[in-house]
Amino acid sequence: MSRDQKVSREQKAPSRAQQGRRAARELAVQALYQWQMTGKSVTAVEAEFRSQVPDDDLETHENWLKVMEIADLALFHELLHNVARYRKDLDASIAPLLDRRLEDIDPIELAILRLGTYELSHRLDVPYRAVINEGVELARSFGATDGHKYINSILDKLASRLRSAEVSARRR
Repeated sequence: MSRDQKVSREQKAPSRAQQGRRAARELAVQALYQWQMTGKSVTAVEAEFRSQVPDDDLETHENWLKVMEIADLALFHELLHNVARYRKDLDASIAPLLDRRLEDIDPIELAILRLGTYELSHRLDVPYRAVINEGVELARSFGATDGHKYINSILDKLASRLRSAEVSARRR
């Protein structure tokens, strides 16, 4: 691949489907955070997200209604409900890789790690590199200043464990 082809490939705008999946993940992380912090059911949290009214004073990425207009809502529903459903298994996969107790992880970073772990273990149609990249981007948007580095490290280790064949094939 020539340098020009590589540059044009990297600058290619995300497709509508990619934008929809990214928006679904953004909503899922925010909804998972709310679920973790409030103890409400995921069904109640999802209903709150879906019943938002327009608020022109919010920035686009903070305005759930605008994000929902482009989001893949079926994916949002799947991610939210299945991360909650498999939380114990997801946490069991994450915990051995942490440098601190699970309870000491920043709540938004925990939501991102749970989401990434779910996708690595249950969404085999999503390449592991895409899962890691999405987790890093979510951490840059919603996490602490250097949280994306931590997310990258943990998801990379998880990918090696959960998708060893895919990771090995990519590294060859």
